[in-house]
Amino acid sequence: MTSTAKPLVICAPEPRTLDLIFTTERLQELHARYDLIETTADKVAELDDETLASARYVLGQPPLSSETLAKMTALRAVLNVESNLIDNMPYNDLFRRGIHVLTTGAVFALPVAELGVALALDLARGVTQSDMDFREGREKWGGDGNHAARLLSGADVGIIGFGDLGKALRRLLAGFRCHIKVHDPWVPPSMLIDQEVTPAGLNEVLAQSDFVFVVASVTSENQNFLGSESFARMRPGAAFILLSRAEVVDFDALIAAVQSGQIVAASDVFPQEPMPQDHPVRQLSGFIRSAHRAGALDVAFKQMGDMVLEDMDLMDRDLPPMRCKRAERETAKRMRSRPVEVN
Repeated sequence: MTSTAKPLVICAPEPRTLDLIFTTERLQELHARYDLIETTADKVAELDDETLASARYVLGQPPLSSETLAKMTALRAVLNVESNLIDNMPYNDLFRRGIHVLTTGAVFALPVAELGVALALDLARGVTQSDMDFREGREKWGGDGNHAARLLSGADVGIIGFGDLGKALRRLLAGFRCHIKVHDPWVPPSMLIDQEVTPAGLNEVLAQSDFVFVVASVTSENQNFLGSESFARMRPGAAFILLSRAEVVDFDALIAAVQSGQIVAASDVFPQEPMPQDHPVRQLSGFIRSAHRAGALDVAFKQMGDMVLEDMDLMDRDLPPMRCKRAERETAKRMRSRPVEVN
């Protein structure tokens, strides 16, 4: 324990770094206001008892056992800058003690939503394919190159999942005057109506949409819930855009649906990252690939640092955190996202 009276922060923000999530000025502010113990996630439990007992905040999502947590008598919050809740700490104990579990994932909502709209427009207008055709000297001019083209404006759109990302996507699509149906069993219908979207069942969203955006978190209940039957229900030629996590989709069934011509698709996430070099998805026509880069903008990472500092300031003054999203006791242990390995 240091000799100063500044609050102690255990920093284990893997796979992020402090330099990634804080601007130079904000990092200086962090050092000025707090004592930092910088370590790796797997070493947090090995810190001495005095350090653990003095820590006010944990910055990161290191594995914490009940025994380790019991030593952390001054802990007020775990600030998860990886942003995916992982089942690696005793959430019930944290909630029972009134310790906040906070995530910064909201910073990715707008960047991911923007790329999602870009992918939808690409699928609708064949931007990537026409560019490739032009490069190879087999371009089709004018209307000859638009036989499969469609408008996103005024289209029937389905959104599966309606958290921060779904809301950001809805805001961007408002300018396209789309007719939006949303399926999210964790959101009351009245709240969807307040967002000016139509609540709908999963089958209705699939069967009645020209574009389907999947932005649902992966949980203990929905792994691989979108499979061959789901794709068969979709309108022929409809676009399927996967932005959240690959584990919600039967990826082999998705590939088969694109290969058959039933749908076209785009994805920013994959069951393995990177995918094997010989995997058929790499050469699949009608499928646009993005290497899990939708949210990985420096401006988003730096917003994490802003959120963390603002919420720590509030909690230092015995006020509730407001910038980060609070994990809920009912759902925290149900999340099943894999931790990211590359920023």
